[in-house]
Amino acid sequence: MEQMPSAAVLDSLIESGLHEMERERSGLLLSGFSAGLDIGFGPLLMAVVLTLSAGTFGDLSTEILLASVYAVGFMFVILGRSELFTEHTTLAVIPVLDRQASIGQLGRLWGLVYVGNIVGGAVFTFLAVLLMPGLGVVSPEAFGTIAHKLVSHDLSWLFVAGIFAGWLMGLMAWLITAAQETISRIFIIWLVAATIGILHLPHAIAGNVEVLFGLFTSSAVSVSDYLAFQVLATAGNAVGGTIFVAILKYGHVVRGAK
Repeated sequence: MEQMPSAAVLDSLIESGLHEMERERSGLLLSGFSAGLDIGFGPLLMAVVLTLSAGTFGDLSTEILLASVYAVGFMFVILGRSELFTEHTTLAVIPVLDRQASIGQLGRLWGLVYVGNIVGGAVFTFLAVLLMPGLGVVSPEAFGTIAHKLVSHDLSWLFVAGIFAGWLMGLMAWLITAAQETISRIFIIWLVAATIGILHLPHAIAGNVEVLFGLFTSSAVSVSDYLAFQVLATAGNAVGGTIFVAILKYGHVVRGAK
């Protein structure tokens, strides 16, 4: 199958970004809320794997399985066409670079989607912690283990690793637009999300669920741990998606790349 030209990918991203910016506030909030709910199934499945398997973090087979189930939430969100903040660190920036949208429009979109994502993730986490242990497939200790994996690092690591996570998410948005088949898109989502998972990079929206797991179930995770994670992961994700994908790819395409 003939590859989509990079200029066509850019045009499609601009069109998609402008469409999202023009949506009503309630639609963006609800879509972001839905994405926050749906992405929680990835961290929940991670907790199930840690509960039911003999391995833990550091065991190769367990790490691969954890990374694979982590990607499930991203598949639900992206194939379901819900709004994810970390996609828009690239998608919504490109129309601004092309001078078809303003910084104010970008801020409105980012703010509404981000709030929806965070609230949706918090609701999912509360329901999962309240109801799932009673089914016997997940333990509170597994929830805490997942959270500790993210908050036990230095704050500088959270920001730098967040840049890499945002970079990968921006790349995902670009590659999914370039892909022309559903199977190809599923593979791209799995590949990118599993890479984020196996590297334990901080993703502001999926990580929101992961760290809230620990905040709700473990005394070792504090409110300050959660806030530090959220601020630094969000900033890193935004920098990674904006600089390493949106700006660089926009720059090379408008300068004549084929």
